[in-house]
Amino acid sequence: MKRVLISVFDKEGIEDMARFLKDKGYEIVSTGGTHRFLSEKGLAPMDISDVTGFPEMLDGRVKTLHPKIHGGLLALRNNAEHMAKIKEHDITPIDMVIVNLYPFFKEVQSDKTFEEKVEFIDIGGPTMLRSAAKNYQDVAVITDPKDYSSIQNEMDKAELSLETKKRLAGKVFNLTSAYDGAISQFFLGDDALPEYLQTSYRKRLDLRYGENPHQRAAFYEDTRKSGALSDFKQLNGKELSFNNIRDMDRAWKIVNEFDELVCCSLKHSIPCGVATGTSALDAYNRAYQCDPVSIFGGIVAINGEVDGDTAREMVKIFLEIVIASSFTDEALEVLKGKKNLRVILTDKKPSDAMELVNVDGGMLVQNCDSQFSKDFKVVTKVKPSDEDMKDLIFGQRVVKHVKSNAIVVVNNGMAKGISGGETNRIWPAEQALARAEKATVLCSDAFFPFDDVVRTASEAGIRAIIQPGGSMKDEDSVKAADELGIAMIFTGMRHFNH
Repeated sequence: MKRVLISVFDKEGIEDMARFLKDKGYEIVSTGGTHRFLSEKGLAPMDISDVTGFPEMLDGRVKTLHPKIHGGLLALRNNAEHMAKIKEHDITPIDMVIVNLYPFFKEVQSDKTFEEKVEFIDIGGPTMLRSAAKNYQDVAVITDPKDYSSIQNEMDKAELSLETKKRLAGKVFNLTSAYDGAISQFFLGDDALPEYLQTSYRKRLDLRYGENPHQRAAFYEDTRKSGALSDFKQLNGKELSFNNIRDMDRAWKIVNEFDELVCCSLKHSIPCGVATGTSALDAYNRAYQCDPVSIFGGIVAINGEVDGDTAREMVKIFLEIVIASSFTDEALEVLKGKKNLRVILTDKKPSDAMELVNVDGGMLVQNCDSQFSKDFKVVTKVKPSDEDMKDLIFGQRVVKHVKSNAIVVVNNGMAKGISGGETNRIWPAEQALARAEKATVLCSDAFFPFDDVVRTASEAGIRAIIQPGGSMKDEDSVKAADELGIAMIFTGMRHFNH
């Protein structure tokens, strides 16, 4: 008779699976809550204590950590010495393990205390899984209820193949590494830069393809914490693509830089319009006016509610996505009139603490750029007006999300021109100003190595500039600003976005 050990937190499908195995001649061994559940279903499982000869102890912390269990899992069936040794110690081989773990991924996101969350760290489960997976050729190990059906189908035809057992073992180490990674980050904290980089993400969506059709792609969500894009709801439209999700992330992060109502239009991860407004419709119209060409086929994000009037304005052009914190029923009715328009609801603020960037053979890791300077220093004779200062602060929050070298020009809470991603600073300054009408302030993500930006800004009517300062030639730009009657503010903090 073969033996299966079943110990599951998630009971979904386990009754049918256990009944199937019993009909196949398997002896069932189980633990704690699983033993009670299967007993109530009339499956008469053997209790783990009857196998080990030792009672569960320490509030259930110790029940499967025993040679009678791990000897039965790790013994190689084709190794005579192994088989003789377990026979000597009266250890019965275990041929299948069905285990899923305490829900640490879920509980770590709860409001429980640190100590309460620690209690959801499974020790015996991962240990059994790893023992069984190491001996995959002799022990089938199942962690995912979604596999029950396919395993039953295969076992109805023949013994589980070595290929299937190897795949199941791979799923074990994939799970336990993610589980351990989540626990490690929980103990070390989100801002830690540990000796070994561990990540823990669960697949949410398989995507049609990546940036291009020849690239495979999927969307994974963080197992440790809930974020704006882990909890979003799609209310309308065709399936999301790799580029859609990346653009949604950037657009949503931009509008959430602000406490006031803001709309952002974005194309290819580059904001093409950002504006405040007295209403969602006003904010959308002002963002649209910044670049009415590039918004076509783009993404629109609003950190507030989209109403019917705003929705009717939006559907006048082709948009890929509208993402907002809420929608009125009237707005949804209007937006759903465009069957392919993806309508995304999320009321979560961005929560990323770290950024990871792949390089060939490695990974760059940094804390997210989540700070803004409060130490403004006016370095010119002319001081900015209160109105201009408000626009400078607005633009500073936008420029952080534009590729370096980044320039954003603003007037009255509205980006009038946005440009970046060039190899020098004068080009984006010229481009942003050329696109703008009646811009009054200019914002830069980095310092000016020359005074050319100041002089170009003056020709376009700019009256105030904000930049981090720190160039060896800062004085040249300050002198030019004084000469031209422009106020200049140094923040002491740059916002490169390469």
